[in-house]
Amino acid sequence: MKKIVLIAMVLLLAVGVVFAGGSKDKAAATTKDGRPTIRLITDATGIDDKSFNAAAWRGILEYYGDTWENQSNRGTLYDVVTCQTQDMYIPTLKQVSDEGYDLIVTTGFTFADALNEVAQLYPDQKYMIVDVDYVNQPNVMQFMFSEEQGSYLVGVAVALQAKEDGIANPKFGFIGGVPGATITKFEIGYIQGIKSIFPDAQIVDFYANDWGKPELAKTQAKNWFDSGVYAVYSAAGGTGSGTIAQAKEYRQQGKNVWAIGVDSDQYADGIYSGDKSAVLTSMLKRVESSTKYALDAVAKNTFNSGVVLLDMAADGVGYSAANPELSAAVVEKLEALKADIISGKIKVIGTYKEALAAGIAPAGLGAMDN
Repeated sequence: MKKIVLIAMVLLLAVGVVFAGGSKDKAAATTKDGRPTIRLITDATGIDDKSFNAAAWRGILEYYGDTWENQSNRGTLYDVVTCQTQDMYIPTLKQVSDEGYDLIVTTGFTFADALNEVAQLYPDQKYMIVDVDYVNQPNVMQFMFSEEQGSYLVGVAVALQAKEDGIANPKFGFIGGVPGATITKFEIGYIQGIKSIFPDAQIVDFYANDWGKPELAKTQAKNWFDSGVYAVYSAAGGTGSGTIAQAKEYRQQGKNVWAIGVDSDQYADGIYSGDKSAVLTSMLKRVESSTKYALDAVAKNTFNSGVVLLDMAADGVGYSAANPELSAAVVEKLEALKADIISGKIKVIGTYKEALAAGIAPAGLGAMDN
């Protein structure tokens, strides 16, 4: 009897070692109805950033037929893990990879190095990452967006709004999170859109070097609004909520200033009275399309490594017309410009180097191309 018990214990220990070592037996992960399982891994701002991470999460919810209010499949088919610091990226990726989900999603270029390292350790695990095209592992699907195209449209929108308000020499601000090539596309597209209406417009920028410090954006936006800046566009994750908060305060006081949202439609976040919102428009970066795309590929067994570009033609980027104070004439103009971008008639620059060479962007910005 003791011999039988000993053999059983050895077998159990052996099984435990296999699972701890990251065995990729997908039968434990894939559901009986064939739907894949997924884990989203975010930075410290989490899915409540009302921006980038929220959009990725929204795509997951939509794929499984859930909503923000009713996440009935959470904890079984899908869930999220939030890393409070960057030094948690690698251990978190390893831990989740050991758990055997069909797809693991990371959001943003700050995960690139960690994912590149971990993906090589788990060659049978499928991963996807957003805003990166250089993690060239055979098990990683990468998604890129043409942020400069959508940013061009919101730049035009706020410039036309300033013109309708009769502002002769409006100034405009841009707040970025962590500088890098992706955020540069937001800034340069925005500047190009503004300068298509006001060629001599003054542009100021500020980088918070953080995705989760709204107090930095709020202080900077206040300083700029006080100095005569008409609108501030933030591509800074949760940090950008500070811009919206300051714009709300000032519009409640009757000051004619605007915030411009990013990634998700942030119109509702800017509401301060009735349907009045301090967010004139938002650059829509449909990150939700990428998570749904990857999940569908896993389910259909068509998942491939490489880069998927979601540009304006693919409905990957756009703008919001939710705010009724964005005039019908402005929206009509934006729709015409959108068609010209899709057709190639308008080419939107996406790098600081090109923008400097073309005389579009001023020298001394915080934008970086790498």
